Amino acid sequence: MNRQELRTKVRNTVHRLVHEKGYASSIDLFVQMEKISPKLVEEWRFGRVPYLERVLQGNLGQLNYIMAKFKETAKEMGLTPSNTAYMRWGKGPKQPLRFSKSGDANVERHYSTHFVANKNKDSLASQPLGEA
Repeated sequence: MNRQELRTKVRNTVHRLVHEKGYASSIDLFVQMEKISPKLVEEWRFGRVPYLERVLQGNLGQLNYIMAKFKETAKEMGLTPSNTAYMRWGKGPKQPLRFSKSGDANVERHYSTHFVANKNKDSLASQPLGEA
């Protein structure tokens, strides 16, 4: 898949997620784009996978491009960023989950940010797919 096709797929997926859920997250985006299975997300959420990037399909360049287009699309749609804490599921102490091998705070924040639709009916986020 070339960059133009990837960009279009990211945009369409973000629009669909916001229309269905009222927000878009990187996890949902990766699942919808088939970069990770729901089963592997669950494994990561229970702490059985050390960091999410380890089980994502694609190279880091492609994943970075997807994340950049995700953020760009969210900004174009007028979505509000909301930093979300991802904590390990299951018994025992709740520990923060890692998204990246590096654990860099900026990278972690980028992955964990959800983009939420505004309640304003005139926003691009409230328009059905294809009208934006």
